[in-house]
Amino acid sequence: MSICLSDETRKMSKTKVPKSIQPESEGQSGLEVLDRTETKTPKLFAVLLLNDDYTPMDFVVLVLKRFFAKNEEEAQAIMLDVHKKGRGIAGVYTLEIAEMKVMQTNQFSQMNHHPLKSTLREA
Repeated sequence: MSICLSDETRKMSKTKVPKSIQPESEGQSGLEVLDRTETKTPKLFAVLLLNDDYTPMDFVVLVLKRFFAKNEEEAQAIMLDVHKKGRGIAGVYTLEIAEMKVMQTNQFSQMNHHPLKSTLREA
């Protein structure tokens, strides 16, 4: 079995490695070492569910379970905060995820003809 190489492949196999990346001595790899920069922790945002007089409590629990991965007990506790205090924290996320959760919650509420609203604030 023989392999045919094109002219370009032959040229590539004969190309020289630029001097800047060739090792100067045996102990050097020829790679440039970059300084590490510190990674900043992203800001976190709390997603808040706001109370209204029309959305059933069961629907709020459903939203918390579906979009915020809360179990029954956590969802009930947050729903009671929403009912008694006027708002409840559904979860704390980075900005992009928090915005997505707010959008999902508001769209789902609207599709089901409930006035439940959610918003976000910096945690």
